[in-house]
Amino acid sequence: MYAVIHTGGKQYKVEEGQLLDVELLSGDEVSLRPVMIVDGSKVLATPAQLAGATVSARVVGEAKGPKINGFTYKNKSNQRKRWGHRQHYSTIEITSIKSGS
Repeated sequence: MYAVIHTGGKQYKVEEGQLLDVELLSGDEVSLRPVMIVDGSKVLATPAQLAGATVSARVVGEAKGPKINGFTYKNKSNQRKRWGHRQHYSTIEITSIKSGS
């Protein structure tokens, strides 16, 4: 059984016991919104079928993404700007997938 969840503006395919890096989440236990649940040959994808469905996860820790370096430059005007960014993520472990039906 696996599910497709929606969090942080992105969708992820998850299974029970899987570790996943997602956008920052608050709290220790989180409930994520499933977009689709597949259990063998049974597929739940409509809002009516997913009415009672839940995907539970536990926040394990935090992680940092790769460093992104940038540089902007304007010719003949001595304008230069170096910038960098490193995204912070929450590491979650999927504890249960419940179809609700």
